[in-house]
Amino acid sequence: MKELITKFAIGEVLTDVTDDGDTLIENVKTILSTIIGVLGFVCVVVMIIGGVNYMTSSGDAGKVKKAKDTILYGLIGLVVCVLAFALVQFVISTILAN
Repeated sequence: MKELITKFAIGEVLTDVTDDGDTLIENVKTILSTIIGVLGFVCVVVMIIGGVNYMTSSGDAGKVKKAKDTILYGLIGLVVCVLAFALVQFVISTILAN
C-alpha cells in the first residue's frame, strides 16, 4: 500500500498499465466523454421538445415564450457540454499526461 501511495504521489500511477491494457488517463477520458456525450444528447432532446412545443403552441403567447425558453436552455446546455468536453480533453492531455 505504501508503494502505491508513493507512486501516486509522484504521478507514476497515472501512466501504469492496468490488466486490460488501458491506462488510468484513458479510462477517465472514456468515462468523462461518455457522460458529456449523454448530457449533450439530453440537450438536443430538450431543444427538440422545445421545437415541438413551439410548433404546437397555436399562437398562444405564453406557450411560445415557454417553448423559446426551452430551446434557448437546451442550446445553452449544449454549449456548456461542448466547452466541458474541450476543457476535459485539455486538462487530461496537458496537465495529467507525462
